[in-house]
Amino acid sequence: MADTFGYAAFRGEQEPAIRTALEGRDSLVVMPTGGGKSLCFQIPALLSDGLGLVVSPLIALMQDQVTALRELGIDAAFLNSSLSLGAQQEVIDRLRSGHLKLLYMAPERLVQPQTQALLGDVPISIIAIDEAHCVSQWGHDFRPDYLALYELATRFPGVPRMALTATATPATRSDIVERLALNAPAVLVSGFDRPNIRYLVQAKSDARRQLLKFLREHRGESGIVYCLSRKKTESIAGWLQAQGFAALPYHAGMPAADRVAHHHRFVTEEAVIMVATIAFGMGIDKPDVRFVAHLDLPKSIESYYQETGRAGRDGKPADAWMVYGLQDVVRLRQMVDDSDTHEEYKRHERHKLNALLGWCEVIACRRRPLLAYFGDEQTGGCGNCDNCLAPPATWDGTQAAQKLLSAVYRTGQRFGAAHVVDVLIGSATEKVLHNRHNELSVFGIGTELDARGWRSVIRQLIVEGSIKADQQRYGALALTETSRALLRGEASLRLREDMKDPVLKKKPRTGKKAVSDHDRALWEALRACRKRLAAEHNVPPYVIFHDATLTQMMECRPDSPHALLGISGVGQAKLERYGEQFLAVIREAG
Repeated sequence: MADTFGYAAFRGEQEPAIRTALEGRDSLVVMPTGGGKSLCFQIPALLSDGLGLVVSPLIALMQDQVTALRELGIDAAFLNSSLSLGAQQEVIDRLRSGHLKLLYMAPERLVQPQTQALLGDVPISIIAIDEAHCVSQWGHDFRPDYLALYELATRFPGVPRMALTATATPATRSDIVERLALNAPAVLVSGFDRPNIRYLVQAKSDARRQLLKFLREHRGESGIVYCLSRKKTESIAGWLQAQGFAALPYHAGMPAADRVAHHHRFVTEEAVIMVATIAFGMGIDKPDVRFVAHLDLPKSIESYYQETGRAGRDGKPADAWMVYGLQDVVRLRQMVDDSDTHEEYKRHERHKLNALLGWCEVIACRRRPLLAYFGDEQTGGCGNCDNCLAPPATWDGTQAAQKLLSAVYRTGQRFGAAHVVDVLIGSATEKVLHNRHNELSVFGIGTELDARGWRSVIRQLIVEGSIKADQQRYGALALTETSRALLRGEASLRLREDMKDPVLKKKPRTGKKAVSDHDRALWEALRACRKRLAAEHNVPPYVIFHDATLTQMMECRPDSPHALLGISGVGQAKLERYGEQFLAVIREAG
């Protein structure tokens, strides 16, 4: 297999996953993004007689994987609506002739009677179900089409099935096993930690200014900026373009041709920033994404982990940066409450949102509770998150909380955060005067904090559970049972002190390895060769070779095909296809 894929050793749970499939057993494989899940089912398919069938949720993901496999000399194909009828028939003919080793298709296509009749005449060696969390209603990306995949157990008896995902809590794992009817599966869970990712979270004050400051540290690098709404992706992308960045919008409401064009630019060009909704993301294989930024709060820790996991797939330093505010909390909770789902599901979604909010407000290491959420324990600080690099100050917020709760109560629990803050700081707005709240005993009792400080207190009290934002009354603040102890002085409370721009102990890292003056000419020549070949073959540059492979070529300077084959990422097919051209570049550099 080293001859095919060019890697000398397995990582994480790859070897036991491959062994389990070759033994004919079912498995659930949980590995972090960039951990090499694809090899877990590709290698058993190549080592076995018959066809490896891969269920994948996205057309773009299928196309990327098939393109990469063909570059390795593997006969792979996908069958989906992006193909013309003639192209689909060509794939079917190759399937029937026994030439295909791997076939990718979407779950809705697989469960169609005509597809199952077609596959009934083909020997199948393994069925891989990628992004398996989509089958769980407790997962962050539930897709009803996945529910029908439980039929595979009876349709293809004796064929090992492998469910794979990067994000699954223990509850979601149990749900996947049950809903896919996996038979006594081996559950193989790699650690969730992505140590190269630095987690940075700030309270939202001036989101555009904060984003611009962050992006100035990442000039010349590729990244993703996530927004909650389609409209916001358009406006932020346009604004970033005006600031001199190569930024593109991406959302489900765009014409398909525009989405394809923007995706193509992102994966083939350098220093492109994609400003996107969650419609962009699953299956993004670009290895050199140096940052993922969130301008709005995701809906759960699972969503956050998966979205940030698109950064730093090459193992080099990357940043996961996020700003969040009270409006994010109100909007997301309203989306849950207004959804057309049963109450048990809504309770579960509220719990997940609360868990994410609690994580945002932690004052110790961020990595530890993030990993603990997925059942992965870690001790001590990570030294690579904002709280470890710039420990936040805390203060005794008991009295401030009592003032706030009193103001909420005295104004009738009928007003939103902005009005309550106006009352506390003594701002005689038209609304305050109209409601005669300037005559209340709580008017002006909170001048020790400014409006931003009080919004921080409100946000943290919502997370802590002492107040809630009533969505049925447009975000009106109301007391909870928990607030009684604080009001009576029976409990104390420490709050984190928001810093506009935390100063980290370490300098920001670009993720780029310094290239010496001696090596620079060769490095640029290798990259130019890769770019030219990528354009000729109409594939992203990283499909030719990753940066890590070029770096090793630069450092080792192989002088023969045999020596080049010893470089990680160079397999036999790529050696035959591209080897001489890269060797020529190295020889010319001297």
